[in-house]
Amino acid sequence: MATIATPVGRRRTASGTSVLAHLDLALLSLPIAISALGLLMIFDASRHETAIGGLSRLYYVERQGIAVVVGLVAMVLVMAIDYRRIRDAWPLIYLAVLPLLAGVVVLGRDHGGAQAWFQVGPFQFQPSEIAKVVLVVAIAGYCHQHRGEMDAWRVGVAVGLAGLVMAIVYAQHDLGTMLVIMVCAAAVLIIAGLKPVHIVVLLLLAASLVGAAVVTGKVHTYQLQRLTGFADQSTANIPANDQTATQFNLGASKAAIASGGLEGAGFGDGVQTKNGFVPEQHTDFIFTAVGEDLGFIGGATLLLLYGLLAWRLWRIALLSSDFFGTLVAIGVLAMFVIQVFENVGMTMGIMPITGIPLPFMSYGGSAVIASFIAIGLVLNIHMRRFS
Repeated sequence: MATIATPVGRRRTASGTSVLAHLDLALLSLPIAISALGLLMIFDASRHETAIGGLSRLYYVERQGIAVVVGLVAMVLVMAIDYRRIRDAWPLIYLAVLPLLAGVVVLGRDHGGAQAWFQVGPFQFQPSEIAKVVLVVAIAGYCHQHRGEMDAWRVGVAVGLAGLVMAIVYAQHDLGTMLVIMVCAAAVLIIAGLKPVHIVVLLLLAASLVGAAVVTGKVHTYQLQRLTGFADQSTANIPANDQTATQFNLGASKAAIASGGLEGAGFGDGVQTKNGFVPEQHTDFIFTAVGEDLGFIGGATLLLLYGLLAWRLWRIALLSSDFFGTLVAIGVLAMFVIQVFENVGMTMGIMPITGIPLPFMSYGGSAVIASFIAIGLVLNIHMRRFS
């Protein structure tokens, strides 16, 4: 499998030149802009829920705002550390996240069928969100150490690193996050030089594990309903009271987006949104608020911002001065692409419903902090490509 070539023989800048001279301002600005839009849409989409719960209208916005600030601080801290130190310390970073992942299985809080959160005072912490970034670093670090030597044994070790994290996340009943982790690991391994025979074997293994999980009853009923609801979306002859949660959610989601038309109903004027007809709208289904209130133009603009974000990540992967930087940038790119595609796709019925958040938009502190950390890591790689 072809790999992305990293630049060689590049002229280095003078030792006194600040790494900030090579800061990618576009990549820095894009997630901040998307987060600002996310705060507006969270305010809009949570109005019905806060009214029913007797909460402040800004309850979710304030909490998300705190998470964005924490995420920005974490991003700056990650940028301040030479990424090559992170590269060399990947085994310690990987081992440090495992107890957090395992601990949440025993002590975590259950929500929506998944036990993936620690309750920390008034806030929740989801270790699997941080684990996505950590796993990208771990597999990239391992493949960097064994560049050009990725035989079956070393591929097995890399798959084992990902498999252990995926198994713990699966034990939390969080299939959405497990899917993201799998895609991130696969993207890094393919760029690292995974051979076609390895890909075929891994695909067969994955298919076998999925089949075994279904046959043995390890997949929950609501998860199967999400798959069957995706396969058969016809609800014309089914009364609303007889529909499954998946069927109702998908129908309300598509109705909200369709009602937005070209220009949208206007911020705060969407009927579906302001009356709370779409479940989990400020979290997993935040894109429906964008579609209804801002219309096709607003939704397309948001997707354009994500497209620009993906382009900057791809560009940094090409410009990285070492193989580790390339692999990390590719892993982060895959993480954002699969989340955007799955989240937006499920709201329109072209992908199964999962609990995957829309990056920088959906309400969820752990997700937005992890996303900013990932951006900080890639900015770090770009800033130090000449040093």
